[in-house]
Amino acid sequence: MKYLLAAVNAKYIHSNLAVYSLKAFAEKKGIPVEMKEYTINQPKDYILKDIYLQKADAVFFSCYIWNISYIESIVKNLHEVSPKLPIFLGGPEVSFDAPKVLERLPFLAGVLVGEGEETFAELLNCDWDNLQWGQIYDSIPVCMDDLPFVYETMDMAELEHRILYYESSRGCPFSCSYCLSSVDKHLRFRSLELVKKELQFFIDHKVPQVKFVDRTFNCKKEHALAIWSYILEHDQGYTNFHFEVAADLLTDEMLEVMAAMRPGLIQLEIGVQSTNTETLEAIRRTMKFEKVAEIVNHIHSFKNIHQHLDLIAGLPYENFERFCRSFNDVYALGPNQLQLGFLKVLKGSYMYQMAEHYDCRYQKEAPYEVLSTKWLTYDELIRLKSVDKMVDIYYNSGQFTTCLPMLVDVFETPFAFFRNLGAFYEKKGYEVLSHSRIRRYDILLEFALDCNEGFGGSVKAIDTEELKKRMTIDLYLREKLKKAPAWAVDLSQEYEFDYEKRDPLTGNAQMNH
Repeated sequence: MKYLLAAVNAKYIHSNLAVYSLKAFAEKKGIPVEMKEYTINQPKDYILKDIYLQKADAVFFSCYIWNISYIESIVKNLHEVSPKLPIFLGGPEVSFDAPKVLERLPFLAGVLVGEGEETFAELLNCDWDNLQWGQIYDSIPVCMDDLPFVYETMDMAELEHRILYYESSRGCPFSCSYCLSSVDKHLRFRSLELVKKELQFFIDHKVPQVKFVDRTFNCKKEHALAIWSYILEHDQGYTNFHFEVAADLLTDEMLEVMAAMRPGLIQLEIGVQSTNTETLEAIRRTMKFEKVAEIVNHIHSFKNIHQHLDLIAGLPYENFERFCRSFNDVYALGPNQLQLGFLKVLKGSYMYQMAEHYDCRYQKEAPYEVLSTKWLTYDELIRLKSVDKMVDIYYNSGQFTTCLPMLVDVFETPFAFFRNLGAFYEKKGYEVLSHSRIRRYDILLEFALDCNEGFGGSVKAIDTEELKKRMTIDLYLREKLKKAPAWAVDLSQEYEFDYEKRDPLTGNAQMNH
């Protein structure tokens, strides 16, 4: 029998730990499995043809909100060209409404629900001649130490330009209402002996970035501290490790280890979601923003760790004005990235159960994103989308670090700046166009002039000559331009830029007076 695992990733740079783990676990039990990875940017016809030409005896797809519609289209056509081929779906996007998936796709051989390694391996050992189609295969939890280290037998050269994912634990002790991780209360950890051995593998192979998929990495103090201490002691100056943490659970001992790390050794993703106490209570978050702010500021003082802070728009009890305040609260902390996300009403989550109570309207197809709530209209949500786009372009890109503070300062709040800049893009028709990096600066200067004419929403006038100087600095921090834009200022008498010496957190060149 030839078994094929198919993964459709969001981007080429991503890798799919789920199918790697299913394959490794089955092969540990002596069952050979083949695997193919694709991206949603590839033509469906190409993927259909490639899977068809594998001539597998059974095909298994890994399903998420970002690929489910894509995969459903492919499997429908795959069934047309290979009607006798057993096709199975698994993953979080089909685990919480498996009966409806089978109603929608009645030709499926089955749906694998939840954690899949043991379930998958047992299924491969079934009597295929007497396979019962349309079945639901329930999750069989596995001991974390029984999982093989997936990368040990892989060709690392094939993964050279991709982000690698790793898990040292499964489950989550918290009950956040919007998150599927809260459904799995069976919290388990991989033994530290194995974890340290596997971390050394990444370090020795000079893997650029490893993202831990542990839902709250530091929920067990001893486990997190041991891992951070190990990578500090064995760091070879190359690999970056990414962790999703609860800031309010970071201890003095953990912070002491972090302070000793080289710049860029780790980066942290911290889910703030909201600074509104009533909202936090409704979504079952026990976090106190004051504590989070204290910790984030403390880490910021180390000047060695990239911090990525998240907000979610569309949560209960947070209207437009209150979300603006949450945004300004988090922006004031100066994170390296500020992610303005939008609520996804995921099947199986508590938010899904409460959607009607909150008068929460959301997309009926993946990614099930919020459209309006009792507190937030669709008109307001559109405005937040515009802010999100401006934050990504002008803040998260890290390309405007010198000029941006000056512009934000002439508005009542940071949110007001991004909102008015977004409105300017819409007024000029710029939001539907693709712009070069230089063009983004041109637009920023246009916006400043619009503000000075009384149309841009600023409360103070903008010194456009100083703005041009700062924009020029930002341009040269990134690269030495062969041809500077017409508005650029001659900096040769004031500054030198050393492109051999770059900031490990921002990637900017070293600037010398």
